[in-house]
Amino acid sequence: MDLKILYFASLREALGRGEESLPLPEGVTTVGQLRAYLHARGDAWQALGEGRNVRAAVNQRMARSDDTLQGGEEVAFFPPVTGG
Repeated sequence: MDLKILYFASLREALGRGEESLPLPEGVTTVGQLRAYLHARGDAWQALGEGRNVRAAVNQRMARSDDTLQGGEEVAFFPPVTGG
């Protein structure tokens, strides 16, 4: 099953896209592994690299990097935001 991946704010600008759909990559079972998989694309995808302050949500709920993926989820990546 495909994942729907959403990118927000500065990530959307850096990657030049707001969303994509892709099959759950083989060997990717967690949010952290998905982030590493996307980061490995290189170039602009370095914005998702470890050490970068990026949050994730799965099906519109905040997620940790060790949260499990099975396919069919909506995964959103975004920088932390503050309001005022």
